[in-house]
Amino acid sequence: MGFDDAEITQFALAAQRGNRAAAADFVRSTQRQLRRLMAYLGDPGQADDLAQETYLRAFAALPRYEGRSPARMWLLAIARRVAADQVRTAQRSPRTTSADTWLDVEVAGPEGLVALRSAVDALDPERREAFVLTRVVGLSYAEAAEVCDCPVGTIRSRVSRARTELVDALDVRLELAR
Repeated sequence: MGFDDAEITQFALAAQRGNRAAAADFVRSTQRQLRRLMAYLGDPGQADDLAQETYLRAFAALPRYEGRSPARMWLLAIARRVAADQVRTAQRSPRTTSADTWLDVEVAGPEGLVALRSAVDALDPERREAFVLTRVVGLSYAEAAEVCDCPVGTIRSRVSRARTELVDALDVRLELAR
């Protein structure tokens, strides 16, 4: 059930005019990608709460949405700020969650995927964000640059460095496991 950016933007614009069915379609068409992004950028155990917070902020800001960029990019930019707020809040107060909380539902299972998740979590936040947006969420470099409000070249550089760091981190883990 894939939706393109034009459809998602139409859902947002119709929701802006009070169309409840369009609002539900907007959520339905973006929720999987949004939840996945939040699981990587924020605390995976809070991904659903962070996604809900994103929708709350988006619907509150919907009257100001002008449709200049695709609604999906607009929503993901809001999600990025929600995740950043959550990280700032978490840094102010110590966390006492179990290791299981850090495992994304879709990633739990084989040890290699858990190691990959751990390596992604250890990336510099800007590199992790660029990597997740392009490799996990599936945005193009241009779309990720729009969400992050930076040049496309910056996204390319961050993804490239993230890949190098991930390969190095996973190589070290494989050597230690031997």
